[in-house]
Amino acid sequence: MTRPMTPQEIVERCLELSRSDGMIVLVDETSSANLRWANNTLTTNGVMQARKVTVIAIAGAGTGASSGIVGRSAVAADDLEPLVRLAERAARDNGPAEDAQPLLDGDAATNWSDEPGQTSAGTFKGIAPALGETFTRGRVDGRVLYGYLEHQVETTYAGSSTGWRFRHEQPAGSIGITAKSADRTRSAWVGQAAPDVAEFDVSALDAELVRRLAWAERTVDLPAGRYDTVLPPSAVADLMIYAYWTMGARDANDGRTVYAKAGDGTRVGEKLSSRPVTLWSDPAAPGLECAPVALAHASSGEQSVFDNGYPLQRTDWIKDGTLAALIQTRHTARRTGLTPTLGVMNLGMDIADSRGGLDDVVAGVERGLLLTCLWYIREVDPQTLLLTGLTRDGVYLVENGEVTGAVNNFRFNESPVSLLDRISQASVSAPTLGREFGDYFPRTSMPAVRIPDFNMSSVSQAS
Repeated sequence: MTRPMTPQEIVERCLELSRSDGMIVLVDETSSANLRWANNTLTTNGVMQARKVTVIAIAGAGTGASSGIVGRSAVAADDLEPLVRLAERAARDNGPAEDAQPLLDGDAATNWSDEPGQTSAGTFKGIAPALGETFTRGRVDGRVLYGYLEHQVETTYAGSSTGWRFRHEQPAGSIGITAKSADRTRSAWVGQAAPDVAEFDVSALDAELVRRLAWAERTVDLPAGRYDTVLPPSAVADLMIYAYWTMGARDANDGRTVYAKAGDGTRVGEKLSSRPVTLWSDPAAPGLECAPVALAHASSGEQSVFDNGYPLQRTDWIKDGTLAALIQTRHTARRTGLTPTLGVMNLGMDIADSRGGLDDVVAGVERGLLLTCLWYIREVDPQTLLLTGLTRDGVYLVENGEVTGAVNNFRFNESPVSLLDRISQASVSAPTLGREFGDYFPRTSMPAVRIPDFNMSSVSQAS
């Protein structure tokens, strides 16, 4: 029986087969394990392995080069030459790439020969007993638990015809638990993300669910309107992720986003908030570590396959309230006259005068709302980044600094950029998991924030 090719062998074989003027090959090896439960009982579990090969062929040179990109899953040795030829044909058929730049060179990474990272069901050995105890407590207390626990390790091997070789191993764990009362009239959600599932304290998460369900024993109906509202880190993460995803310098320079300057150019250097808000990305941030170089499988306004291997570093997108940078490829940086600042796969927000935690922010509210999370977030107006969406799994009434009950759900209309200048209080930032976008962008660190006039535009019947 023929031995399967290693990711390194696939990279080298594709480069060896190349007849194009340049080539980049990326091999993504994914190992994942998961647990799912409902009605206080484990329902499914699984372990999966996946491989994807992306071949990027370059025809021509310099800024007149064209690219052809082909990706395939479950690739065997006999599939490699057809894959390479298909990418080369696409490169010849395509016109000059707008984002064309010289390919970056470099040496082989010291860990290039290491095997792909792996996870397994054994990863949950330490957390499974705590989950079982939580299910038992739920049955005894009349609390119904639903949830999902996943651990994934994605290892990317990248190589180019210019000699660059790179390996990056990205672990990611996440847990989300929803609790409902026995009559299903009350619900609450908690979630967390970390590289290692051993960091999850299931008992503490369950205790928070108990607290929130207790808050909801009293219910109050409220009309739509603007409310003094506390957004927990999870909700802040979802809003800021969207603000980050729309930070492409090209779209801003073309006048299509909230980061466009009236008339021409971008708002880089402009004050977005009078508050000392800093929105940042850093591949070396403890607990949020991610790839320290660009790994692009396709080109868009925010990334370029020609930038594969470009070193990434801490970037302050907003610094002390001022827009300091936008997501720039080498190509868009030439257009805007700004420094290349490529996107990084994590995001944090700090506010210089923040203090305490979520409960400390709630304590300052005379009468207002505490949200749990947001969902079904959609863009209404790109020029202002007005977003709409719904609240979910618990909106609570705060009176004199204490939660006194639960209220109905709302639809909101707000711009995360506008919110930055309206924050009246914030907690210290901590790692969090966005409810809406956490599956796609799990590495975030956010504060809880208080917005004195958050716009609940209508009452929602969602539960």
